[in-house]
Amino acid sequence: MSFDVPAGTWGPQRRGAGGPVGRWVMQRMMKQHRKKWKFQGMDLLVLHTVGSKSGLERTNAVAWFPYGDGSWVIVASAGGSVQHPAWYRNLAAHPDQVRIELAEGTIPVTAELLTGEARDQAWQRIVAAQSRFEGYQERTDRKLPVIHLTRRAE
Repeated sequence: MSFDVPAGTWGPQRRGAGGPVGRWVMQRMMKQHRKKWKFQGMDLLVLHTVGSKSGLERTNAVAWFPYGDGSWVIVASAGGSVQHPAWYRNLAAHPDQVRIELAEGTIPVTAELLTGEARDQAWQRIVAAQSRFEGYQERTDRKLPVIHLTRRAE
């Protein structure tokens, strides 16, 4: 399954939180996310990916939604920015080297880009649960990727 979804041509630019202060802030936020597993009313997971360029492990807190079969869906929204988040490019490069961390532990998963009717149905459930994602979609012309995460045996 290809993760070939083009970036947008308009939308806000997203700037990283680089530098030592940005890294310190992100570490503090991740610590808080791991205590509560919620942020602004959304369920969170910690996504572990392999960097598409560096090959190093990367972690990001991401909102998740149940898919209905014990699996999860996540949205590569980046707040509606013109570019996909870096973790999306990491998934595209290494979809079988992904793990998610939830309150109950770390789970190896496989990532699959949803397309067509499956994507549309998942999207409707996502915006019904969190209308902010509809606002993210309105900020950009790129179609926000919806990714299905399923358990993988290790």
